[in-house]
Amino acid sequence: MESTLVALAGTTIAVAGTLLAPVLSQRLLSRTQSDQFERQERAADAQWAREQRVAELDKRRACYVAANSGYRRHRVELMNYLWRVHDGEVTPEARAALEDARHSMHASFAEAQMAASDTVLAELDSMAQTLAHAYDRVMRLGEGAPGADGADGAFEEIRVMLLRANDQWVGMRTAMRADLGVEPGPAGP
Repeated sequence: MESTLVALAGTTIAVAGTLLAPVLSQRLLSRTQSDQFERQERAADAQWAREQRVAELDKRRACYVAANSGYRRHRVELMNYLWRVHDGEVTPEARAALEDARHSMHASFAEAQMAASDTVLAELDSMAQTLAHAYDRVMRLGEGAPGADGADGAFEEIRVMLLRANDQWVGMRTAMRADLGVEPGPAGP
């Protein structure tokens, strides 16, 4: 009887093992697949975050390129217009070129206000104020109302202001490059 019980117990264990093997196997497979799915989901989330950072960086870069170009063009057109005023050669085309450059700068500034870092925005704002002040002075000089110091003194002051704005522009550009993670290069000539 004892051997029968041992055989019965062995058979019961074998049958139970046979019946439980697919359940345990399925459970292990399910857990493995779940772990694999979680890893894939984490990898996809990380990839999406990387793509978002790259897209944001590209957006800021494009914005900074437009702002850099717009501000520089406006400063150059102001200088050109100042010389035309000084030489008495103001034309409607020159005025239109100045206004076009000014509007382009305003548009790039508006775009930058939505994408730029606070540091870059402070530089852009400061440069915009400098150029607005220079624009106002150039327009008054062109209308024959230069101020108390006379036309020649006003011309020279405005010219120096616009030349100094170039140094301010370099600072603005440096802030943009730093915000984009561009390492400062060697000093130029």
